[in-house]
Amino acid sequence: MLVRERRAVLVACLLTGITIAATVTSCGSGPTGTESPVLHIGAIPDQNPEKLNRLYSSLSDELSDQLTVPVQYVPVSNYPAAVSAFRTGSLDLVWFGGLTGVQARLQTPGAKVLAQRDIDAKFTSVFIANGASGLRPISNGDQLTNLKGRRLSFGSESSTSGRLMPQYFMSQNGVETADLAGGAPGFSGSHDATIAVVQSGAYEVGALNEQVWRSNVKDGRVDPNKVSVIWRTPTYVDYHWVARPDLDERFGNGFTKKVQSALLKISPTTPRGETILELFGAAQFIPAQNSDYDKIEAVGRQLGKIR
Repeated sequence: MLVRERRAVLVACLLTGITIAATVTSCGSGPTGTESPVLHIGAIPDQNPEKLNRLYSSLSDELSDQLTVPVQYVPVSNYPAAVSAFRTGSLDLVWFGGLTGVQARLQTPGAKVLAQRDIDAKFTSVFIANGASGLRPISNGDQLTNLKGRRLSFGSESSTSGRLMPQYFMSQNGVETADLAGGAPGFSGSHDATIAVVQSGAYEVGALNEQVWRSNVKDGRVDPNKVSVIWRTPTYVDYHWVARPDLDERFGNGFTKKVQSALLKISPTTPRGETILELFGAAQFIPAQNSDYDKIEAVGRQLGKIR
């Protein structure tokens, strides 16, 4: 009897454990469980990780409060990784540059552009030069031919403001990447890094996002005796928020519009809103749509970045 009783107790414990495990699994199973699904946000790593973590931590808190769902920032290693994570569903809402946003939408049918900063509708890049290069400010685009034979660095290979549009404007003015020293440009990986490699003299000239350049100058991370702007590009459309097509299915009808509204409501009148917008280098977010980036797609195809 003792053996049977012990077996009965053991079976009861095992059954109880299975029931508890099933309950825990069910609670963490996402939309069908009792917990809210998590909205995962991301961004192309165009600046130093410390600044990005501070920015997107604040933004995650802001969106979580406005949307009443958990929001988590997930950093990625490079630009293509952001596009890939969006395509696979690892990221739900991503801050893309013009080119990566187009690439992401082409790989994720139904994805939707929600918003951009006020500065993104007419964005610009700058070409900077090391003082020892002898390069002087350029007044007209046709003077970009002075870059032939020079050591030039772009940022990321998939950057709109740090590669795509600077290369496009170079090409429009008679300068191809094959004309550069070594027959090709360098790639620093980010806008901050481009400033560093030009300031150090590793490269004579670099192209980057003007907003990042201004931010670095303001924060005292640029030595004006070593590096300066020699040319500013014409304007183009750039950064933007893109949402996956399944947000309403996962979070409820109308959720995508709620996300857009939450972004547009971020205001400098609140301490957190002021911090977010300051880190984004903008006064506000404004509505944007897929068609705003048709020109970027055309340039991307022209330069072989979109096939």
